[in-house]
Amino acid sequence: MDIKQEGLFHHRSFSDKERKNLAILELIRKKGPISRTDISHTTDINIVSISNYVKDYIAKGILVETGCDVSTGGRRPELVELNAKGLYVVGLDIGISNIIATVTDFSINIVSKIKIPTPAGNTSDITLKAIGSIGELLEKSGVEKEKIKVIGIGAACANNRFYPTIDAVRAKFGIDVFMGSDATCAAFGEKHLNPKADVEDLLYMYSDIGCGIIIKGDAYFGAGGNAGEIQISHEHISKEEELLFFKSSQYLKPWGMDLGITSMAKHEIEKGVGTKIVACAKGDPKNINTEVVIEAAKQDDEIATDIVRNAGMNLGVRIAYLVNLFNPEVVVVGGGVEKAGELILDPVRKTVKKLAFSEQAGIVKIITSALGEDAVSLGAASLAAREIFLKA
Repeated sequence: MDIKQEGLFHHRSFSDKERKNLAILELIRKKGPISRTDISHTTDINIVSISNYVKDYIAKGILVETGCDVSTGGRRPELVELNAKGLYVVGLDIGISNIIATVTDFSINIVSKIKIPTPAGNTSDITLKAIGSIGELLEKSGVEKEKIKVIGIGAACANNRFYPTIDAVRAKFGIDVFMGSDATCAAFGEKHLNPKADVEDLLYMYSDIGCGIIIKGDAYFGAGGNAGEIQISHEHISKEEELLFFKSSQYLKPWGMDLGITSMAKHEIEKGVGTKIVACAKGDPKNINTEVVIEAAKQDDEIATDIVRNAGMNLGVRIAYLVNLFNPEVVVVGGGVEKAGELILDPVRKTVKKLAFSEQAGIVKIITSALGEDAVSLGAASLAAREIFLKA
């Protein structure tokens, strides 16, 4: 993976030094505190080279020594870990409904977080709000701006609508800023921070708005940075053409951010059907959203349960198609619908088992996101921190 000059995440082959930097620092991130000897054994890099690399990382402030390990005879080995109090990274999720900003240490442990509504309006308005959220986040966290080494941003259509955001954020804070698509960032975050998703080939289903792709352990960005769009563009399709096309191509039909759960619930209520959804919405249909319907389903409301199951079946059709195409080890379901747990996973799994080829279906594990609403911001932070590792 590389960062183009413009600040967009994309893939390339690593140099020998970059591979070693990444192998060493990722190991320390996951296993630290750790001794130089253990780093050498795990990475299969000779101990002299490891000592030189570690010495350089310490001089640059990336690592710190943190005491000694138990001796097995002779001198006690010194342990090293990432400099948790000296280096920080900001991860920003510019979502459809909310902007989520997190500041983390270089092990991607959250130090502070804020969540604000995404403003209605043009890109400039959203960019200003995003910049304000970072300033508010740093003030809340108490982290000095000088200790923030990089900012990572995940957003829909990262190289299109929000492209000017890169320059605006960089100009405001005077540090490196990098951007990738929201689903790809989320996939990378799950792969690196969710133990159940630490596999070589993975898909992250960002509800119905995108698919993040991990191939052979690395994020796949595509030629323009937006690989993983799971819908077709219907901007120039007439209503008649749309009906005709989707009649035979349901797996491409756009269901919306929440798989159509909210609209289906409101439709049932408009029909006068009795359901706990209304009570969970505190009697006001305007309050109905995905979480309200899921809450009613968890209370065994028949209508809500059917809505969630139907959404799971629709998502399962799309996942089955992608499972056949990519043959992943794991599919992570996120974007908010994962809060339904087995209520949505069960129909997803059954649909995939029914529609995917038996070999692919027999391999794949379908799980819910471990990072929840923080998947995009933490994934963006992870990708951005990795750039510091590569350049170390």
